[in-house]
Amino acid sequence: MKIAKPVGWGDEVPTVPDGFTVTPMATDLRIPRQMLVLPNGDILVAEGRGGNAPALRPKDVIAGIIKKQGNTQVDSGDRITLLRDADNDGRPEVRTVFIDNLDAPYGLAFVDGYVYVANQDAVLRFIYQSGQTRITAPGQEVTKLPSAINHHWTKAMTASADGQTLYVGIGSNSNVGERGMAVEEERAVVWAIDRETGARRTVARGLRNPTALAIEPQTSALWAVVNERDEIGPQASPDYLTSVREGAFYGWPYSYWGKVDPRVRPRKPDMVARAIMPDYALGSHVAALGLSFARDGGFGGSFSQGAFIGEHGSWNRKDLAGYKVVWVPFAGGRPNGQPVDFVTGFLTDDGQARGRPVGVLFDPERRILLVADDLSNTIWRVAPRRAPAPARPPS
Repeated sequence: MKIAKPVGWGDEVPTVPDGFTVTPMATDLRIPRQMLVLPNGDILVAEGRGGNAPALRPKDVIAGIIKKQGNTQVDSGDRITLLRDADNDGRPEVRTVFIDNLDAPYGLAFVDGYVYVANQDAVLRFIYQSGQTRITAPGQEVTKLPSAINHHWTKAMTASADGQTLYVGIGSNSNVGERGMAVEEERAVVWAIDRETGARRTVARGLRNPTALAIEPQTSALWAVVNERDEIGPQASPDYLTSVREGAFYGWPYSYWGKVDPRVRPRKPDMVARAIMPDYALGSHVAALGLSFARDGGFGGSFSQGAFIGEHGSWNRKDLAGYKVVWVPFAGGRPNGQPVDFVTGFLTDDGQARGRPVGVLFDPERRILLVADDLSNTIWRVAPRRAPAPARPPS
């Protein structure tokens, strides 16, 4: 195992393709994760860290110590910060704590005057008035989420194209079922939640850790990035990007990419036979945590149709993987080509970490891409080298 030692950015910034610029839009955050743009252009940033899974084996303790060396030492924010950049120059005129006293918030959505927040234990709904910069009223619980043990605590969330349904990703409670399958009830799944009633159903199973969800704009289909299993070698079991199909089973923990995992007992050949293949491999242990589709023509040219993916980076392989934002081109609502490096420079030449990407957010009105970096606690803003798009005045 090799950990990329945190060294900070200093005077450096990430590397972006020719024709683009990158600047820090916000710094000194408290573990920024996922982001959301509101109808008036304000940007929300979920900040925090969750999880409370006890170690089972000595190597769990050792792995925890090792992983901690590559993470920020900042305390969990447990909040949502609002950024307002009314003139679209990359320097927010307003920065406020929008919602405080949350429990490891991660997924965000906005539908019909409500901000929805996926804490690690529940989905909450907050009434929002356009232009509001702080919410102090307590949120209304839409539904509880599985949170016992919480080996994988992040709860990714997005709203359906019609806004009626909230999709929530719920990660497994172990690597490959070593805690027993009883604690995996409604884990490694994606839920569909009626946002008005809180009623929920399970859309798909066998996705070990679905860390980001997004709606593909041409087809309105739900897609996810998923972190696959560990401890079977540095090149096995790629993390992946996939459409989330109704009723589908994606293999965890019994199989991966059509291969049986011999560590899982009891073996279940019937479940292996049921498993479907994900759509697109991203590479082993890249730790994809962010997903955002280009909309309304994206940046144009070769960045018109496709998905931006934030890869947090590996901790359990000697040759580091991830630590960048990639672009996956799409055509007709499907991946169509090899991934392209879009934001890099998070690693130094000698393998130290300046930052680690998490959530990504493409804003089609302002033609910008935002990248949450939870190691340097920064939001990076990527924009074309041209006159900025007209700003939307706050309302």
